[in-house]
Amino acid sequence: MKNFTRNDLSFSLCGLNCALCTMKLGGFCPGCGGGPGNQPCAIARCSLEHGIHDYCVSCRAYPCRKYDGITEADSFITHQHQLQDMARMKAIGPEAYHAELACRSQLLARLLSACNDGRRKTLFSLAANLLDLADLEQAMRQIELQLAEEITQKEKAAIAAECLEAAAAGEGIVLKLRRRSREEE
Repeated sequence: MKNFTRNDLSFSLCGLNCALCTMKLGGFCPGCGGGPGNQPCAIARCSLEHGIHDYCVSCRAYPCRKYDGITEADSFITHQHQLQDMARMKAIGPEAYHAELACRSQLLARLLSACNDGRRKTLFSLAANLLDLADLEQAMRQIELQLAEEITQKEKAAIAAECLEAAAAGEGIVLKLRRRSREEE
């Protein structure tokens, strides 16, 4: 979107964890307000109109009608915790939230470096986004204990997926993107 820029490219205006997004990690998206490549966004347009460039949560009208149903389906990144993450950021402050996000991002980078077989990037991103941070760290410790040099990348990916799925099941989380039905579009 023209003339829409932000300093924070790891946590979006509307509460998405861009630092954990497969599109951003793959270099296909610069992040919310990161320059060329941004898709048209009604929330970014609204931000420009209201002079708010940090986070929608700082707007007096938040959450407005633009957030109705926003967590019900995903795009290329999960929207499940979007409002929850925005509330957490507001409660603990941007600096503390970004420290947590950096920790999640580092765990995701370790997963991708050690275990990505080319087919699990989305699953790893979902786990980094949705699991409680302590559970994510525990799953990562379990994964690293099971990895051995002599196993294939595919086997490493399967071990990581199994550990993450088990952690997610313990929290009642499904590590799959949720698409809108054709009727909703």
